[in-house]
Amino acid sequence: MPHAAPALPPGYRLLALGETDSTNAEAMRLAAAGETGPLWIQAATQALGRGRSGRTWTSVPGNLYASLLIRTDCPPHAIHQLSLLAGVAAHDAIRAVAASAGTELPGLRLKWPNDVLIGGAKLAGILPESTTGPGGSSLVAIIGVGINLAGHPANLGRAVTHLAAHGCRTTPAGMLGSLAAAIDDWLGRWDDSSGFQLVREAWLSRAGAPGEPVHVNTGRELVEGTFLGIDAEGALVLRDLSGAERRFTYGDVTLGAAAGARG
Repeated sequence: MPHAAPALPPGYRLLALGETDSTNAEAMRLAAAGETGPLWIQAATQALGRGRSGRTWTSVPGNLYASLLIRTDCPPHAIHQLSLLAGVAAHDAIRAVAASAGTELPGLRLKWPNDVLIGGAKLAGILPESTTGPGGSSLVAIIGVGINLAGHPANLGRAVTHLAAHGCRTTPAGMLGSLAAAIDDWLGRWDDSSGFQLVREAWLSRAGAPGEPVHVNTGRELVEGTFLGIDAEGALVLRDLSGAERRFTYGDVTLGAAAGARG
């Protein structure tokens, strides 16, 4: 059965589903049929949840699986900024829910481009996609968010966690209400990319400190170095072992001196 409805900001609608293949896939189908939002799509479970690079993401019951479908007037080349924006908003929403429950989450942080971690363990992931609206006259963005609330997949080969394991219990509806408010707030500040500098500064303040060891796997090479920040376009910047400054617009990032051993 579909779950309880969350409190959404004015103007937003909700499509609540018991099960779907993935909320992003459902959003894409709706966009192809002419939907331009703002519309949240939430599912109790996903049969074919997806992560970055086409990875399958197992949908544990009791977690949040949702996608936001919105029309945007941002330039097409700036649509990737929504990945960083959603990470900031998810971080803020999780922190707000934890605070309301009287729970502290030391180690809550962001990892480029859009993972939310507690310590080194993944708590939430974000999958942004885009398509054109009816007649190709507008750009439609889809922001998929999965947040581990009640449990997390096992045997993924990397550290994963969930909120209840840290003493913070909430419902998918409660988390979506907090997330929807945070994303709405940050979309206003972003202002179709003209306010990206605010998003960039917020992202940096919620991420690791400069000098943190990182590895980036682009699929063609594995680059080891130290984190320098993100540039004005949102790309990851690091200093590699030769001392050269490198810029990355895609790739899987792992943290720490032993990151390369984890892939």
